[in-house]
Amino acid sequence: MRSASAAVFRPVRTRNAFEETVERLLQAIRLGVAAPGERLPAERELAARLGVSRVTLREAIRVVADAGYVESRRGRYGGTFVVPRLPESPGRDLSGVDLEDVLTLRRVLETGAAESAAARTLTPDERQHLMLALTEVGAVEAGSAEEYRRRDSRLHLAIAEVTAAPSLTTAVADVRTRVNELLDAIPLLAANIEHSNDQHRAIVAAILSGDPPGARTAMDEHVEGTAALLRAFL
Repeated sequence: MRSASAAVFRPVRTRNAFEETVERLLQAIRLGVAAPGERLPAERELAARLGVSRVTLREAIRVVADAGYVESRRGRYGGTFVVPRLPESPGRDLSGVDLEDVLTLRRVLETGAAESAAARTLTPDERQHLMLALTEVGAVEAGSAEEYRRRDSRLHLAIAEVTAAPSLTTAVADVRTRVNELLDAIPLLAANIEHSNDQHRAIVAAILSGDPPGARTAMDEHVEGTAALLRAFL
């Protein structure tokens, strides 16, 4: 029988390695696989078990440390340790939220929107609309969480808008509102912003080149990265 540690610290999928590494670390802590006060496996061992680079693992550990779940100790018996007292749950009341319901609905709607947008012959105005939204979200300075979320939402709505299906745009707007309420309860991570912007560019490029399968795949990878972080922190 596999141990709980082996079940949690299993190889991540490479498409969202950073986000999924954060998810695995927090999952291990929340499930008690790595209990308060205990030391995480050594960096080399843990990176190998998760199937990620040591750079990716360090970035993920830094995020988990900044969130107050682990701390680094130096010396002969040093390493990364789970803090003795774990942080309290987010202040926002999310008790009535079905996380998986929201994430599933978002995935269905937004991957479909990207695919549908790529299947259309877009007008010059629609293409400009997409590129402007992409440029605006990529121009947000680090540390401006509220502005980034606003522009990120605007890009996703722009993708829905160029499908020329008003009902779909309304549905995407509704689910994005629900997603943003969840995102507001977790930290905005610089490494995730950089990754998200790379994915945004891939999504828009696939739409503008008329590649429906590519647009769907790129959006699927993007929303799954966000889902991994939400599952990790919430």
